[in-house]
Amino acid sequence: MVKVGKWIAKHKYLIILISILLMIPSVIGMAKTRVNYDILSYLPDTLETIKGQDIMVDEYGMGAFSMVVVENMELKDVQKLEDAYSEIDHVKDVLWYDDVADLSLPVEMIPKDLREAFFKGDATMMLVLFDNTTSSDEAMEALTEMRKISNDQCFLSGMTGIVTDIKNLALSEMPAYVVIAAILCFIVLQLFTDSFLVPLFFLLSIGISILYNMGTNVFLGEISYITQALVAVLQLGVTMDYSIFLLSSYEENKERFPDDRERAMGHAIANTFKSIVGSSVTTIAGFAALCFMTFALGRDLGIVSAKGVVIGVICCVTVLPAMILIFDKPIEKTKHKPLIKSMDRLSGFITKHYKIFLVLLAPAIYGNSNTKIYYNIAKSLPSTLESNVANEKLEEDFDMSVLHMVMMDKNMDAKDKRDMLNAIDEVDGVKWTISLNSLVGATIPDSMIPKDIKSMLQSDNWELAFVCSKYQSATEEVNSQIAQINDIVKGYDENAMVIGEAPMMKDLEDVTNIDLQSVNTVSMAAIFIIIMIIFKSISLPIILVAVIEFAIAVNMAVPFYQNISLPFVASIVVGTIQLGATVDYAILMTSRYQKERSRGKNKKEAVSAAHKASLESIITSGLSFFAATFGVSAYSKVDMIGSICTLLSRGALISVVVVALVLPAMFLIFDKVICKTSINFLGKK
Repeated sequence: MVKVGKWIAKHKYLIILISILLMIPSVIGMAKTRVNYDILSYLPDTLETIKGQDIMVDEYGMGAFSMVVVENMELKDVQKLEDAYSEIDHVKDVLWYDDVADLSLPVEMIPKDLREAFFKGDATMMLVLFDNTTSSDEAMEALTEMRKISNDQCFLSGMTGIVTDIKNLALSEMPAYVVIAAILCFIVLQLFTDSFLVPLFFLLSIGISILYNMGTNVFLGEISYITQALVAVLQLGVTMDYSIFLLSSYEENKERFPDDRERAMGHAIANTFKSIVGSSVTTIAGFAALCFMTFALGRDLGIVSAKGVVIGVICCVTVLPAMILIFDKPIEKTKHKPLIKSMDRLSGFITKHYKIFLVLLAPAIYGNSNTKIYYNIAKSLPSTLESNVANEKLEEDFDMSVLHMVMMDKNMDAKDKRDMLNAIDEVDGVKWTISLNSLVGATIPDSMIPKDIKSMLQSDNWELAFVCSKYQSATEEVNSQIAQINDIVKGYDENAMVIGEAPMMKDLEDVTNIDLQSVNTVSMAAIFIIIMIIFKSISLPIILVAVIEFAIAVNMAVPFYQNISLPFVASIVVGTIQLGATVDYAILMTSRYQKERSRGKNKKEAVSAAHKASLESIITSGLSFFAATFGVSAYSKVDMIGSICTLLSRGALISVVVVALVLPAMFLIFDKVICKTSINFLGKK
């Protein structure tokens, strides 16, 4: 590896030229990578709700809808608005009162169910159907056009509106995430490095690696908005250590080879590569564990983040050394004394009073087990956004929140259809049902049914009915309601399906509850094996994983004591990422502890020496991760992103504290066990 390092050092200008040229296809690739803003689209294809959505697109030519509430508007003007909506590209149909009755007919004369569906006081509602799925570009463009021609008397609700608002908000915030993270990381690096210029090259090198990572996502086709928002700050946070290690090794080798800086850098590259490959493996394992989620968002985030770590390692031993060598003289001229010096006093206090830091175990376990999770995607957005305002209006004016769709066999007996829908009407929280029969009447011959209504509700094989619920999505009440409706429809048609926003969110809850357990198990198992191989020990993997899991429990318990709920994504991914990204702190201290014990020191001397030697590096690493994620958590208005970054930034600090406080205690308590269950831990005799 030294030869490769020397070659890189010798061809520093070529390396910089290649890195600049590679930025061109990376920018193109990043621009061509589609961003998916619909979390529900990552549910497994095997679910009935997803199959039903596919049938909707294939057979009905529609996949999403919006409920539009119009207040205090003349019926003739509402009709004009309906016609204007119908002319918008990708709006397939608009269902309103005038589809079932003439406007000249008094509202009081139409059936009660239809009257309640379309009118309430001075408000009326229409159902706008799009010709593609909820998160498709076509549906979002259509909804945006609808908003443009609507005035302040119109409120457009539904998942497409929520997804559109997520897109607009995320796009406006995304550039700020990277800028804030870079500024905070720069401040942290100024505290712990001895040059004003070095942090700039660290950030530039990592910035290039982030660009490469985002550009290569084009091969995936698309990534989620959560991945796009998080991957840059995660890559910045977890790969900063590698840059610090390279600089430290370069400074050491300059003392060995004071007259040959390229040779010094060659050795530094070789030393750094060996160290950071071992370190990055645990981080990659943490991200890779996300790929075991059946909810495909985990695979999306896991692949891109793991790829980012690999690219970060490569850039650290190629691009960064070239930059440092080219600008070596300016770096030397701008050197200053480290602003934070020795931490020996703090280290000494911790190793003498370690027992007092174990009292958090019980409250951490209790809080972690009782933290509340929410699954309603709209709840992750500010209440002032158009989609949430519209949802509130829908509930306020019509006492309803969501529409379910029942997809049944077109050839089902008419009496069975009627009995089934009557049974659904009796389920708690169901406001009304609308079907082909309720719109045109059961006695109307098939040939006399208006084509637009028939095509809207019937396909070659299926028939649709709409079920109005007053319960909000992702609540226990609506989940129970969906289960009852599902039992009813299966009793009449075993192939019938209950689909829509709320059923999909119920599936989301069921799927991710299983994923939470499986991902944590896989990540712990993978990192256990890696640590076991590194230290040739059975006990050390148990201790190190347990220490970081304790830090994760403390982190996840905080929301419980704050009495706040977490979005479901945060509860799944944070533990795995925190374990993979911060177990390195424990590995660093353990390596030094093993080294000191093999030199003949007793357990207290070894722990004290290891603590003093590694504390500054651990704090620097933890603060870098904190800096990369904290700014996003404070700035983002999308709770799905902000909550994850809040947990990660706090988790980095908690992991630093736990490794600094609890791990030394574990070494002191289990020293005999560690020595007996580890191969050559005390050195070869």
